[in-house]
Amino acid sequence: MARGFNKVIIMGNLTRDPEIRYTASNKAYARFTVAVGRTWKGSNGELQEHTDFIPVVVWGPQAENCERYLSKGRPVLVEGSINTRSYETQQGEKRYVTEVQALGVTFLGGRRDDSGSGSAPSRGGDVGSFRDGGFERQGSKQGADDFPLDISEYEGGEESGEEEADIPF
Repeated sequence: MARGFNKVIIMGNLTRDPEIRYTASNKAYARFTVAVGRTWKGSNGELQEHTDFIPVVVWGPQAENCERYLSKGRPVLVEGSINTRSYETQQGEKRYVTEVQALGVTFLGGRRDDSGSGSAPSRGGDVGSFRDGGFERQGSKQGADDFPLDISEYEGGEESGEEEADIPF
């Protein structure tokens, strides 16, 4: 059988707080759903909108951090793979579940406010991700926009002493 490739990246908002549980061997896992909106022009030329609700499962210390720092409405970026499993109900019916098995979860937006509600991110909060149990901080500046990349250091011009290059298109 040929080797396949299974990679998914989704970005959206949590529809509810992460729900954490533990296996019999005391390994943590968290479940949450990410709402991902998309738009397109229909055949009649009108703008169409649709929202997909994608279930996500996160394992280990990453799950505990998701439960601790994420809450309903918070924006996230999830990297992982699509996983399909089946189980049998008490009535003997076979059910199938398709979900994203997260390998990395990046917290977007600002920090939670100090009231603990977590629904109102503050400006200039840290943007980072939890991978393999450790927090990776991604260039935050107090009072900066929530976008994690400062493009001013990549632009040529007076500060860098470089002139802009002519692009042939």
